[in-house]
Amino acid sequence: MSSQKGNASRSRAQKHQNSVAYRNDKYGASVQVKKANSKTHCGLCQRCKEVLEWKVKYNKYKSLTQARKCVKCSQKTVKDAYHIMCKACSIQLELCAKCGKKEDIVIPINSEMEDEGEQVEDGLQKKHGRRKKDLDDEDDLSDFGSDDKSFDDDDEDSDSRPKKTQGKPPVLPDISGATIKD
Repeated sequence: MSSQKGNASRSRAQKHQNSVAYRNDKYGASVQVKKANSKTHCGLCQRCKEVLEWKVKYNKYKSLTQARKCVKCSQKTVKDAYHIMCKACSIQLELCAKCGKKEDIVIPINSEMEDEGEQVEDGLQKKHGRRKKDLDDEDDLSDFGSDDKSFDDDDEDSDSRPKKTQGKPPVLPDISGATIKD
């Protein structure tokens, strides 16, 4: 019996072994799974980082819906799941944000904040460029004027048919004052 206390040696190999590794996005990833897969776990010691990566890998990671209270500053500033400290306290005290121990931090929080700052600046520059273009497009569309007609799905085919006027003859331009040169 392998579950017997003190029985450390096993006489045979594992009976049932998976041939394919588990994938958390096998049947299409949900929004939560996509967020969990893309999240970088920073400000943690090596062990806590591995624990959270395991939770993500085997679909056990549950993100926070509301901010939690930090154990150091008692503010509702903890926005990451399974963390007990906010990022500010973790940086200031140089502690792991999950277990609270003074261990080597694998991925420092500062590097991620700098990357986010650069991304935000790039996003703002792109946003301003798009905004001006969008405003120009709106100005171009306003030249056409707005009709009070309601559009239906049936009107899509009406473009190919000649338009009918309501009993009025078509109005032609007055060419009586025009001169023709040979």
